[in-house]
Amino acid sequence: MLNKLKIGIRTKITLGYIVIILCLLASVIILNNQITSLQKERNYIIKSDSNVHALTNRIEKNILDMESSLRGFIITGESSYLEPYNKASESWKSDFDELYQLLENKPTQQQELNEIKATIEHWITTSEVPSIKFKKENNTEALYELYKVDMGRKDMATVRDQFESLRSAVIATMQAKVNDLDKRTSIVTLTLLGILVFISVVAITIASGISRSIVKTLTEVTRTIQEIAASKSSKKGRIHVRTNDEINALATATNELLDALERREWLQSNIAEIVTKYQGISAITKLAETFLSEIAPKTQSSLGAFYVRETTDNHIQFVKKAAFADARDDVGIGSFKLGQGLIGQCALEKKILIDNDIPEDFRLIGTGLGKVSPKGIFIVPIVFENDVIAVVELATTTGFNELQQELVKQVIETFGLTINSVLGRMEIVRLLNESRALTEELQVQSEELQAQSEELQMQTEELTMINEQLEERTKEAELKSREIEQAKKELEKSAEQLLLNSKYKSEFLANMSHELRTPLNSILILSEMLAENSQSNLSEEEAEFAKVIHSSGEDLLVLINDILDLSKVEAGKLDISFDEMNMSEVPVQIERIFAPVATKQNLQFNISKDRNVVDVFYTDEKRFQQILKNLLSNAFKFTEQGSVNLDIKQFGQEQLTNNMQDVSADWLEITVSDTGIGIPKDKHQLIFESFQQADGATVRKYGGTGLGLSICKELARLLGGWVSLQSDEGQGSTFTLTIPSLPNGIEEQKYLELAIHEVGATNEVHELEEEEQLSEVQEFSQHEVEVFQGKNILIVDDDYRNIYALKNALEKRGMNILVAKDGIECLDILQSNDEIDLILMDIMMPNLDGYETMSIIRKQLKITDLPIIALTAKAMKNDRDKSLEAGASDYISKPLNLDQLISVLRVWLVSKGSL
Repeated sequence: MLNKLKIGIRTKITLGYIVIILCLLASVIILNNQITSLQKERNYIIKSDSNVHALTNRIEKNILDMESSLRGFIITGESSYLEPYNKASESWKSDFDELYQLLENKPTQQQELNEIKATIEHWITTSEVPSIKFKKENNTEALYELYKVDMGRKDMATVRDQFESLRSAVIATMQAKVNDLDKRTSIVTLTLLGILVFISVVAITIASGISRSIVKTLTEVTRTIQEIAASKSSKKGRIHVRTNDEINALATATNELLDALERREWLQSNIAEIVTKYQGISAITKLAETFLSEIAPKTQSSLGAFYVRETTDNHIQFVKKAAFADARDDVGIGSFKLGQGLIGQCALEKKILIDNDIPEDFRLIGTGLGKVSPKGIFIVPIVFENDVIAVVELATTTGFNELQQELVKQVIETFGLTINSVLGRMEIVRLLNESRALTEELQVQSEELQAQSEELQMQTEELTMINEQLEERTKEAELKSREIEQAKKELEKSAEQLLLNSKYKSEFLANMSHELRTPLNSILILSEMLAENSQSNLSEEEAEFAKVIHSSGEDLLVLINDILDLSKVEAGKLDISFDEMNMSEVPVQIERIFAPVATKQNLQFNISKDRNVVDVFYTDEKRFQQILKNLLSNAFKFTEQGSVNLDIKQFGQEQLTNNMQDVSADWLEITVSDTGIGIPKDKHQLIFESFQQADGATVRKYGGTGLGLSICKELARLLGGWVSLQSDEGQGSTFTLTIPSLPNGIEEQKYLELAIHEVGATNEVHELEEEEQLSEVQEFSQHEVEVFQGKNILIVDDDYRNIYALKNALEKRGMNILVAKDGIECLDILQSNDEIDLILMDIMMPNLDGYETMSIIRKQLKITDLPIIALTAKAMKNDRDKSLEAGASDYISKPLNLDQLISVLRVWLVSKGSL
């Protein structure tokens, strides 16, 4: 009955655990009750003991408080000491009552407690109360006699002894209860050990029973598997298990695995035997016969036929090459076409046909004893590269089982390759025979051609050598061509990048110029107006402040111009205009500019010019002057005492090298020498680099950006010359500018269209020249006052700082000022007021910029005779050209030089008045 009931290993183990858990649960409940009871009693003992001790201590403390308070009262006579005395007197009584109730089940201890109370009351009556009374009555003698007897001290000693006796009794009682609890705890511990032993025995018994049943069954399975493994028979035994659990399922699965392994082993051994038989066969008929003789017995086939595909005149048919159990009557038809009958349909569809239900009138199978009807047929197409190249048909009297079908299917998977190989070898043999016949025929022709071949061999060798040489040269040429093409692409890419960088740099410089010049414009104009102090409303110190502000603004303007110049020079895009220059005027101009500086710094300034220096020299005068001013400015800056010298000499013909003569016949040597701080040898190259000076101390002491010499060097190069240096630290410096006269300029100098162009209408004169020009400013003549008086000037600008500066400067000269914040407002004013004499037009404005506004004035409003002066902080030359194309009459870059602005206004207002 138990064997039929399926109880798995998991169920057995689970039931065993459940029994053990139930035993543990019962044990835990019993032990928990015992432990809870013991814990309650222990807690009661601890609580009672702690309460007794606490109350005892509190009573003693109250008595001590009474004693100390009374002593304080006796000593000081202060009634405040009686307050803690009275409070302690009340407290000890309440604590005594509470302690008495706590010991209600202990009469012996209550008796001791009563004795303590009597002693305390005696102490109070005989000592405390009289003492208070005598002190209040100020009866010192009676108080002295009372303390002389000192009954209170004896009572206090008695109280302490009684309390100590009480505590000892309480502790003894508690200890007895604790000993009783310890005995009960030992009993509980022994009980726990007994339960654990019992549960362990039960658990071991259950585990032993379950494991015995499992191990016994597994042992039987293992022994059976070992017997099967040791058996050499192809037919292995099977595992038999009586239990109905997982091991039974394992045995069943193992038996199924053995069945599958036996089937696979049978398939593999038979496949190997069949394949081995037809290895090395080179005739298709022999191959077909061998295949049928091997496959028929293994599939229990009684009849068999083997058909091979043949193609004749593009007609495909399958021809019988072999038959199995062939008697006097042929087995199978001689040939068939695709789709003809069942076998032809199988070949057409490339599908296997199995039929185990053959009709009775099918072909009979003959034996020695008679004839029988087949029960099943098996038609198998053999495929190679997706084409049917053969068909096998088998018939049996018993039907084909799955194992036999699988055998045939696996054999034909590779049999198509074998058939194709045999057919290929047969075709090769046929072709070889034909080839031999042709070879014999060609042998004669070959001998005839041999002679001709030998004659051509010499020519071929010569041509081969020539061809190899040509190929080598061709490869070298192709390699060089590829290298050149690669270099060309890299150069083009670099050129594009340079153009793009130049464009970005130009845009940056234009924006930087605009952003710096716009606020600088207001600073220069207003500071110049304040410095003039035309209304004499500023003190000399305040006027000097204004001059300092104006001078600082001029310095900043010089720095901006230097940065722009350096950027143009570095890019090689600076416009150089070669024209004649009067050399006789150069010393006069230089002396006029730098003589005041020399006087101010208490330095000697000497200018010498050789007589043989030509009067007319061809170069860019502005750049030439810029180089001289930069060199002289540096000389004065770094010279604190001594002198600064300027020498202009003409190169003699005997001094010119061949290269110099090829450039020009006239060369100048301009030398600027000083007695200043000098330059160390190792810094000679460094100072010609941008933003570099000799050392950090130079920058801190003398200031400067380090751009001047870099600009001089590059400008000299653009003029066809160079700048050289001779100097030692502490011994002064000598800078020499060597420059040719070039009437036709430098033809090799080419400039890119996208480069930064020369700054148009920009004030590029050095600080010293500005001071000299300011010193020459004269007051307006009566004629100039009449020119400006009452003129209506329209200022179009979105920057209130510029408007404020211009408005004040022009109104002081008698002009009427109208203001427009953008181009739209400007057009509105022009349409409503036709008395405008001149417009000062800012370029960068919101809504409608200056370019568009000027274009509308000229083209749409048809106002062509009204002077328009373009004002912009962008100082690039293309900005000037763009302004003039848009309709501007003239162009001034910010920051504005007030004298320059007045001069331009005077020219255009006079011109307009004369029209």
